[in-house]
Amino acid sequence: MLPAYVPNNAAVLLGGGRPIDAGRTLEDARVLGDGKTWRGAAAGTLAGITLALALNGIAPAVVTATGLVLPTFPPAAIVALPLGAILGDTLASFLKRRTGRSRGAAFPGLDQLDFLLGALALTALAATAWFTATFTPGVLAVVLVLTPLFHVTANVVAYRAGLKSEPW
Repeated sequence: MLPAYVPNNAAVLLGGGRPIDAGRTLEDARVLGDGKTWRGAAAGTLAGITLALALNGIAPAVVTATGLVLPTFPPAAIVALPLGAILGDTLASFLKRRTGRSRGAAFPGLDQLDFLLGALALTALAATAWFTATFTPGVLAVVLVLTPLFHVTANVVAYRAGLKSEPW
């Protein structure tokens, strides 16, 4: 899941610039808001792709050194995991605006799972055979339980480091 975990963090660190929605509104509220930018989406996706490629590169050495077999990512999954994470987060911003929440407002549950569900959905579509072989029901259960814990922890750390304006 690492290629799906990294994109939103990279988007926060490397984003900025022109908003994806170009300032457009829908029903008197921004479509997405200033927090969703083309640069952030591209940087996040590229960071996830780079990480997936790096993991593929070190997988043989990890097996040799530790005996631990890491999954390797086929090309479709290399792109789908990080792009799906960005798309899931973007869809969540759209839903937040439609429910009257401002940028940075908490939306419990959605905030912790949006990127994960986007990554899983797009990867299931783009690399179906790999997805079903890799994400068994047990693996999916662990990912769905641990991801919110990782997400909350990462956000608190980013908040305390001054990288986020809210701890969720």
